[in-house]
Amino acid sequence: MTDQEKLAHKNKLKQYCHHFLNQRIAVSKAAIENAQESASSEEKSSAGDKYETSRAMSHLEGDMHSRQLAENVKELSALHGINTNIIYQLITSGALVKCDGISFFVAIGIGKQTIDGEMIWFLSPGAPLAKRMEHKKAGDTFIFSGKETLIAEVY
Repeated sequence: MTDQEKLAHKNKLKQYCHHFLNQRIAVSKAAIENAQESASSEEKSSAGDKYETSRAMSHLEGDMHSRQLAENVKELSALHGINTNIIYQLITSGALVKCDGISFFVAIGIGKQTIDGEMIWFLSPGAPLAKRMEHKKAGDTFIFSGKETLIAEVY
């Protein structure tokens, strides 16, 4: 794979992350709106406690989705700061790490995804595994799922 192809591949992965987070943000916004509508549409009945409980639950749900929205916006902001236009020699934010049968992209923590038939673990730079791999290079090893894993390539 040429350097240009490597950069294009990393940029595609970053775009995937961007799209993934934008979807999460849209879902959170819709859920917040739903919770607000639910709280507003509750009609006061003779069973006042039921009305108050239902409104409180709607507010709690809205608060939970607001926290999720804030976290996703924060992750999106961090993603914008990751440079995927560099071929890295050491593992850091924006690096793609190729190992035997598995790859890791250090950008945001969205777990295991399959992109074009390739299984890739998307790791937040602050994740414990990313911290263990940090500053390692091709030829180094790290422990993953209880096994020593050889880093074949970093870019």
